[in-house]
Amino acid sequence: MLLLTALTPLAADERPNFVVIMADDLGYGDLGCYGNERIETPQLDRLAAEGMRLTDFHSSGAVCSPTRAGLLTGRYQQRAGIPSVIVADPQRETHPHGLQDREATFAELLSAAGYKTAIFGKWHLGYYRKYNPVRHGFGRFRGYVSGNVDFFSHVDQAGRLDWWRDEQIDDEPGYTTHLITEDAVSFIAANHDEPFCLYVPYEPPHYPYQGPNDEPVRTVGKPRGKAELDQSAQEIQRAYKEMVEELDKGVGEIVAALKKHGVERQTLVLFFSDNGATRHGSNGPLRGFKGQLWEGGHRVPCIAWRPGTISAGSDSAELTITLDVMPTLLSAAGVNPPEDRKLDGADLLPLLTKGESLPPRHLFWGHGDSRAIRDGPWKLIVNAPGRKQPGLFNLAEDIAEQHDLAQQEPARMKEMRAAIQTWERDIAADATPQPDAPPREAEKP
Repeated sequence: MLLLTALTPLAADERPNFVVIMADDLGYGDLGCYGNERIETPQLDRLAAEGMRLTDFHSSGAVCSPTRAGLLTGRYQQRAGIPSVIVADPQRETHPHGLQDREATFAELLSAAGYKTAIFGKWHLGYYRKYNPVRHGFGRFRGYVSGNVDFFSHVDQAGRLDWWRDEQIDDEPGYTTHLITEDAVSFIAANHDEPFCLYVPYEPPHYPYQGPNDEPVRTVGKPRGKAELDQSAQEIQRAYKEMVEELDKGVGEIVAALKKHGVERQTLVLFFSDNGATRHGSNGPLRGFKGQLWEGGHRVPCIAWRPGTISAGSDSAELTITLDVMPTLLSAAGVNPPEDRKLDGADLLPLLTKGESLPPRHLFWGHGDSRAIRDGPWKLIVNAPGRKQPGLFNLAEDIAEQHDLAQQEPARMKEMRAAIQTWERDIAADATPQPDAPPREAEKP
């Protein structure tokens, strides 16, 4: 049972709106405002110029499902029992898993405080109706529950149609990026007169690599096939560019809707990615890719925008993470966190609105057997791909993680390894169990 503390008194007209936009597999170097010269992202570049660009912001996971669990709960995803991807194949171990009822999302807490809530786009926190977003605090859901769908046919990589309206499969024609944007804009038009929280987890630039003028590559009963798997590197690069540019246009339309309805100064917009880019994208100067705990796997672009509240053209190199989003939203809305659980993130409002530094803290990542910890500029990575020994790096001087200082800093190594072990014991003691078998027939899609 969710236990809530009393709400901080805030009148409805004092509560800000929230638009949380998350790209899928967008790399640290994939936007113009983060140094990309090949892909045109004028809308996101303008958002950064009018708001704050965070340069040491991280996803809590190196792959899709874990980051989404951490984002929505404000707690390390390991506590939610979602340390790895929830896969579409019913024969795989994690297929029955999902976001369990005991977890509290920011949508639940804000909804209880009178906010209108919606999600348009990718869920990826459970394939069965018991895990549907509308059962986790979202008043509306339009999108898909799997890790990716064909941008046109909306078929997942297991060969199933995956386009929902709330708790029912309800397909509609269109390119997913455009459909998600249309729903987001319509929601703002319908709800701008009262506090709202809109979560927009876009699909680009996750595969299948399809621009807006391409053709479907999957059909029902036929998952990832030849047309998708045999794309040339040149075709992928062309589609990737188009996908990011369509995402950029969508963000521009959402911001334009806020301005059209006169609520831009009342709305906090946060934009970031769920993990780093694959080898088809750009992680800028960072080492590694999605699925790794090198910086390229989890340091991602992040933009915070609220005219009149966040200083235009500001940059922050504070260490921040997607776990911070929930505490920040709750703080801005005057909503206290639940009494029966601790949040692992920090309230970013002092940073965003006043430029204040955050208190020192450790941050942790776990993916497969790999572990990483940040302590200020210092990063320790254990069981990294291609390495037998732990590596220690000073990111303030070596953002590319090229110069291992483990031998020079034995005391720091010992302290940071001990901190990882303490963290692992802590999350294991609080982890939500997951089922071994799929839910009953009535809960299946």
